Amino acid sequence: MSTILEKIAAIESEMARTQKNKATAGHLGLLKARLAKLRRELISPKGGGGAGEQGFEVAKTGDSRVGFVGFPSVGKSTLLSNLAGVYSEVAAYEFTTLTTVPGCIKYKGAKIQLLDLPGIIEGAKDGKGRGRQVIAVARTCNLIFMVLDVLKPLHHKKLLEHELEGFGIRLNKQPPNIHFRKKDKGGINLNATVAQTELDLDTVKTILSEYKIHNADITLRYDANSDDLIDVIEGNRIYIPCIYLLNKIDQISIEELDVIYKIPHCVPISAHHRWNFDDLLELMWEYLRLIRIYTKPKGQLPDYSSPVVLHCERTSVEDFCNKLHRSIAKEFKYALVWGSSVKHQPQKVGIDHILNDEDVVQIVKKI
Repeated sequence: MSTILEKIAAIESEMARTQKNKATAGHLGLLKARLAKLRRELISPKGGGGAGEQGFEVAKTGDSRVGFVGFPSVGKSTLLSNLAGVYSEVAAYEFTTLTTVPGCIKYKGAKIQLLDLPGIIEGAKDGKGRGRQVIAVARTCNLIFMVLDVLKPLHHKKLLEHELEGFGIRLNKQPPNIHFRKKDKGGINLNATVAQTELDLDTVKTILSEYKIHNADITLRYDANSDDLIDVIEGNRIYIPCIYLLNKIDQISIEELDVIYKIPHCVPISAHHRWNFDDLLELMWEYLRLIRIYTKPKGQLPDYSSPVVLHCERTSVEDFCNKLHRSIAKEFKYALVWGSSVKHQPQKVGIDHILNDEDVVQIVKKI
């Protein structure tokens, strides 16, 4: 492991020494590609995980999962206990090996699992201790809460983002709009739909040669950089929305609070005094992009107490059926829908119909 760390340190120091200009773009691209490969090796060694590395994953419960990231003493534990309350679920999980406690909250009818990830910082990026296993849990989260001390937020934010970036977690970013396809022959074919400031054919060839790729079609649909191209080639990047929680706002002035509110993806809170939890939960709901569908048994009123929660990218009647039970889609005849996704109340729809938030659905099965 130390040899990989030494190689990473050597490449990082060489990158720091190299001036950034057009002449060095190819060399820097090559160094970044080597760095990405070494980081991948650090996360998942070629030999695979040993038997001693089992048991770090927490059972995924509820409709969505939110991971807490932050340095010690920023108030993660206080936030977790004040958000999740002192439910029996908090103590029911045996997760002491990671010195973290999962909690569960119910918001707008959806069950959200909250997960504190302390080990993500303590040498995780260097592969120390349980770093890899903790990161594996972080990569399964639907949303990251980055808890920062409001008195020193930017310094901590940079360190944490650098830590997560090193493990292929991209916060508040979309996957690069780059088409990449390997082929058997024909060399490197590079197309760009907009002018490129960093990537040219030579730089692209240099990066690809590090991956031993000599034949590929690449289309750049925006002004991309070498990091974007490497992300696409690696293909193991996770894109997770992130909310920055600036904690301990009871220690700052109203004027400073006004400035903080203008920072994107930020929510100022006080975990100790439970200040601004409403804004936080509302933004959490927006970033998780969940929708609620209510069921209506035949001849009865809709059940508004326990909605079926779907992610906004999978909201067809078929997705709804599968969430209830896999067998329902096979017996499906049609559905009656009340709500904003239909023109008539109710309207008969097929299995491909796309549902909206708070629609009411009655499934009619084949006899």
